[in-house]
Amino acid sequence: MIRQLALSAVAVLALCACSSRQPPPASSSAASQAAASASASAGNTAAQPGASNGASSDSIRSAADSPLALPASSRWQPGVNYDVVSPAQPTNAPPGKVQVMEVFWLACPHCYALEPYIRAWRKTKPAYVQFVRVPVMWGPVQQAHARLFYTLEALGRNDLIGKAFQYIHALETRTGSESILVGSSPGNTLRMQEAFAAKNGVSAAAFASAYGSFDVNTHLQQAEEIQQTYEVDSTPTIIVDGRYKTNPDKAGGEQQLIELIDFLAKWDHEHVQRS
Repeated sequence: MIRQLALSAVAVLALCACSSRQPPPASSSAASQAAASASASAGNTAAQPGASNGASSDSIRSAADSPLALPASSRWQPGVNYDVVSPAQPTNAPPGKVQVMEVFWLACPHCYALEPYIRAWRKTKPAYVQFVRVPVMWGPVQQAHARLFYTLEALGRNDLIGKAFQYIHALETRTGSESILVGSSPGNTLRMQEAFAAKNGVSAAAFASAYGSFDVNTHLQQAEEIQQTYEVDSTPTIIVDGRYKTNPDKAGGEQQLIELIDFLAKWDHEHVQRS
């Protein structure tokens, strides 16, 4: 009975609004190096500590604080459709490229709604855009999903991330003790996630080895730093080039968000990366 109540509580938490239950972190101007940290994997390479777009952190901050005009048009306005990150944060995008980062949660219905748009956009996005994905780390449930995300990446099974999305959001079609891949204890969570991976061709031994690895633990720490640096209090949150922060609500919807991402990325590619 206690276990069933615990699982029910987890399910309710996962299906509620995707926002943190605590005040946003304090201003992170002193933590400007933290945004250089993010996940790294084939096809989804996030920022690494101390990395930058071919420039030092100081030069990137100088560009952000320069009189360069902010990207704006009759359709997109700073403070309305996106927020300006100040100071701008370094990324590990190669010279001439613009990093687009999605901070997400596997159990967030808004992230799940955005996923088809992200998937389609990634097939047609400009060559100068580097897309990366970072899981949010608000609490135990989000941290358990973040560990699953990085474990699958470490195993080279990025294809299973989409399947995990689908599995978690099919919760309403399942009954009994089945959950959102988070159990009533860390051990139960590991066993649930191992079982999910095993059904998709990953051995329990391989999964467990990656699950507790130094690589995965490092990525989790980096994700925590990024969440704090950008003061992420809702998902999905999109960060463009370490300079602009937005989400579907600010953009006016999922498709509008994709169009705003393209607008901001193109602006920085033409006005910042080439300046």
